[in-house]
Amino acid sequence: MGLRFRPPKQTQKVMPVRPSKGHFLFAHQEYQRVSWWRRKNMRTLYIYIVILIMTNTANGFDGSMMNGLQTLSYWQEYFNYPKGPLLGLFNASMSLGSLIGLFVVPYLIDAYGRRLGCFVGCLIMLLAVGLQTGATGFGMFVAARLLIGFGDCLVLGSAPLLIAEIAHPQDRATLVTLSGASYHSGAFIASWVTLGTLKIQSDWSWRLPSLLQAICTIVIVCGIWIMPESPRWLMSKGRHEEAMRVLVKYHGEDDADDEFVHLEYAEIKAAIDLDKEIDQTRWVDFLKTKGNRKRIGLITALGLFSQWSGNGLISYYLKQVMDSVGITNPQTQLGINAGIKTEALVTNFTLAFFVDRLGRRPVYLVSTVGTFLVFNAWTIVSARYDLAPNQALGYLFVVFTVLYGVFYDIKSGLMATYTTEILPYGLRAKGFTWLNFCVTAALFFNQYINAIALAAIHWKYYICYCVFLAMECFVIYTFLIETRYTPMEEIAKYFDGESAVDVGEVAVADMKEQARETHDKPSVVQIEVKE
Repeated sequence: MGLRFRPPKQTQKVMPVRPSKGHFLFAHQEYQRVSWWRRKNMRTLYIYIVILIMTNTANGFDGSMMNGLQTLSYWQEYFNYPKGPLLGLFNASMSLGSLIGLFVVPYLIDAYGRRLGCFVGCLIMLLAVGLQTGATGFGMFVAARLLIGFGDCLVLGSAPLLIAEIAHPQDRATLVTLSGASYHSGAFIASWVTLGTLKIQSDWSWRLPSLLQAICTIVIVCGIWIMPESPRWLMSKGRHEEAMRVLVKYHGEDDADDEFVHLEYAEIKAAIDLDKEIDQTRWVDFLKTKGNRKRIGLITALGLFSQWSGNGLISYYLKQVMDSVGITNPQTQLGINAGIKTEALVTNFTLAFFVDRLGRRPVYLVSTVGTFLVFNAWTIVSARYDLAPNQALGYLFVVFTVLYGVFYDIKSGLMATYTTEILPYGLRAKGFTWLNFCVTAALFFNQYINAIALAAIHWKYYICYCVFLAMECFVIYTFLIETRYTPMEEIAKYFDGESAVDVGEVAVADMKEQARETHDKPSVVQIEVKE
């Protein structure tokens, strides 16, 4: 039976609708939230998703570990106290590897599935961790980090998409946000690990954290093939029966007659059929329509903002920054780093559960305006300390560093959620890859240039980020579109306007027609589409 694609009737600006308490919206209807912990198959699905969330834990571990290693005397001695461009290359080599991997990601995961992308990336990372742990010199350490970046790029390009595409619609936003927030769980672990290994009086003070980096990756490798593949990817390959089995098992608890599962299947199928009909799967298609230009513009901005908000100074060069305000004791530096990572973990994981209730725009606005104000204060304190050094200013600097982290961390888990949900299936892998490219390119700049700039102009370099943060506030306030409470397949209406196809309405109409043809009267026939 063919699908009747037609534009929505409304011409006014579409705004998200808040569902009643204890309900979620799907295909214009309210459905009562299900208790996933009481459903065996859904519990299993969410255990799989927790394993996928660990992919970003491994990424966060690496970022915090490199910050911590710079404080360890044995690491400094082994690599002859790297500074400036050489230190920048140590930190930036992982990002360079990621940039290389981005040329592969969308084609691999669109052709062979999300699971294979995760698996291949994890295998490469395990090899690289072995090389990094056993590094005998500068070249071997940098080569290992290039490989880690390449593998990490494959994993981070696959796992968030798989989470978004297998999660139940009622929990999708929370789970994908937790995936983004899990970076801080890895950073938290690494910060305390490097604090602990400070007491090891040998090269194992830095080799052990490198080795422990493999734990999450090993878990993912062991679990990836028992997880379901994305039903959306399966449908895109014409494997509709397999996709239906995944939805029935994990979203319907093996009830093949479950009304919601059939409606979910119909909506996903309508969206993918529409993608094939309009044939928007190429890179150039991001520039062909106003809606796609909005999408790629926002994705580019969010990717750059995630790394050019001054956070790179704290993530990779906190030691140098603290040295500049007189905090030089390694124990104190590692303790402050561990405290910052603990705050980030608590903030991110707490807010992930309120991502729908709070909304995307309010979260981004509070985070961006807050970081702008605090970073300016941070810069002023640094300038005053440079003129007249005193301990009080040094500790005020630490207070502003922690406060900056609170505001920055409010939004940091939301980027993956927003990107995966605003992209249509045909462009999702490429769009998410472009996000990762923007993040990685900005990160490479941070990791390499920051070391050179800090050595050359010290606190004056912070002014560049003050200006950039002001621009961020303007962009977020002016262009970010709210999408909360809306299923992935229905978000197109916020970007494409009158040209958008209401796939929720199409799915309901299709099911009604199917019921009439079979002279059946399931409860879904009683659904009335809200205007």
